[in-house]
Amino acid sequence: MAQGISMVQLKPRTLDAFKAYIRDVETAMQPALAGNEPFLWTDSDADRSRRVRKGQIPAQLWTGTSPAHIPDGLIHDWIGAAAIPGISIETTLARVQDYDHHKDIYKPEVLESRLISRNGNDFKIFLRLLKKKIITVVMDTYHDVHYQRVSEGKWFCLSYTTQACEVDDAGTDKEKIYPPDTGYGFLWRLYSYWKFAAYGDGVIVECRAMSLTRDVPLGLGFIIEPIVKNLPRESLVQTLMATRQALIGKW
Repeated sequence: MAQGISMVQLKPRTLDAFKAYIRDVETAMQPALAGNEPFLWTDSDADRSRRVRKGQIPAQLWTGTSPAHIPDGLIHDWIGAAAIPGISIETTLARVQDYDHHKDIYKPEVLESRLISRNGNDFKIFLRLLKKKIITVVMDTYHDVHYQRVSEGKWFCLSYTTQACEVDDAGTDKEKIYPPDTGYGFLWRLYSYWKFAAYGDGVIVECRAMSLTRDVPLGLGFIIEPIVKNLPRESLVQTLMATRQALIGKW
């Protein structure tokens, strides 16, 4: 799959730095969830709000112009938003929580999906992901997902990977699933924070996605950079677009 690219192991210091980043992010989110700041990123900028409500899907790095560098790794922190007209927040949540059909809604990036368990607003799910950019990467990922009602017409969702395994020769007799945190380092963790807010006759959906990957080794940027630097934005925009299409009946 990745000829010429060395295999790597996620190092404790890399994971510790990612966890510290996540703690800071979640602390900074609390004022918006408590109602002391705008709930939506969309509404923190008038031009952005106008663009979203006109049907555009803006997306940008939260960290400026490049991923956040940590020891032996990169954190890709992207946020994007989409308006979905003519739909209720209840219908939106029901479709997003239909994890058995994510493989239909989010194809081709989601190859397989299934709900493992549900307890109220808490879900455990499995997704087999396809990342294709110069080379093809397949990942088996397990996620804990929690939804919470913030206020009337506003919901928040946290989705954490609990395990991510790279897969070689997926779907063939030679299929090999690597142990967690071992492989080529194209995706070690994926944490997603979703906001759903009713507006007018529709819903605005936002997603802030934070992925942890290997750093780019010297001399292999032409192979690895498109995967670890370009794919996070593309995946986020495609996810928001697919969510909208699923809700307005175009999937």
